[in-house]
Amino acid sequence: MAPLFGDGAIAACGNRSQFVCNWATEDGQALCKSCRLDSVIPNLSFQGNPERWRKIEQAKRRVIYDLIRLGLPVEPRGASDGLGLTFHFLSADLTAAPVMTGHDSGLVTLDIAEADDDVREQRRTLMHEPYRTLVGHFRHELAHYYFERLVLHSSDIQACRFIFGDERADYQEALQRHYQNGAPPDWQQHFISAYASSHPYEDWAETFAHFVHIVATMDTALDLGFGGKISEQVADPYDTEDFDALIKAFVPISEKVNEINRSMGQPDMYPFVLSDEVKGKLHFIHMIVAKNARAITQQDHNAAA
Repeated sequence: MAPLFGDGAIAACGNRSQFVCNWATEDGQALCKSCRLDSVIPNLSFQGNPERWRKIEQAKRRVIYDLIRLGLPVEPRGASDGLGLTFHFLSADLTAAPVMTGHDSGLVTLDIAEADDDVREQRRTLMHEPYRTLVGHFRHELAHYYFERLVLHSSDIQACRFIFGDERADYQEALQRHYQNGAPPDWQQHFISAYASSHPYEDWAETFAHFVHIVATMDTALDLGFGGKISEQVADPYDTEDFDALIKAFVPISEKVNEINRSMGQPDMYPFVLSDEVKGKLHFIHMIVAKNARAITQQDHNAAA
């Protein structure tokens, strides 16, 4: 909590007036770090769009917070260099065509109909996706961005291809095969989700998203005080170097929360199985994220010296 007036007052994000943001701004900017990433927002004159935008921004802020805590680069796309992130929140009613939620070189597009619970649930059932949320969409699509930003042109690309497969394989052909034939019968031994089996790009994105799921869930559990003695091994899930301790602590928490959901007749909060192979993929992503965080810390240290 921070005051908006008087001593110690902070400058609220300009989107606070629309009831879609509760973050502060800095350096005289009109919008906060999260809202500055938006290039296209919903048409607020359409009925229901202000509420859809509020839900979308709430989910996006949660994910941007994750990325900042993980030390990942989060900056708006530059007008000159074309790098960085930008978001387009589109409606099929206005584009006169279906909106494909996805990522393209730092541009994340989201169909705002995903903010409607009934639409999202219908698509979740149709697409056989046990976990389909706004937060999940953002974590998945941003995973594609960080693959391009941190791995594709780095010395880690060969190791990544060894673990996830060669992302240069024909993407459209792989997706067509996946939707026609479904996932292989033993997919749970090798992938975090059925969709992850469709192509190495999607395997990376699904696994990266689940890494962030795990870190954020652990942080919340510790913050709420039901992590038990976990904090002795994992003080901060976002910057721990001990991957094994992180996974060891996460599994019992996910099991307990699943049981709580079941007692209320709700689906499991985390309906996934972490096989040994999946844990290896999660470990690789943890190493990539930690490597980037160390590099940023070293840059800051050198700049301050």
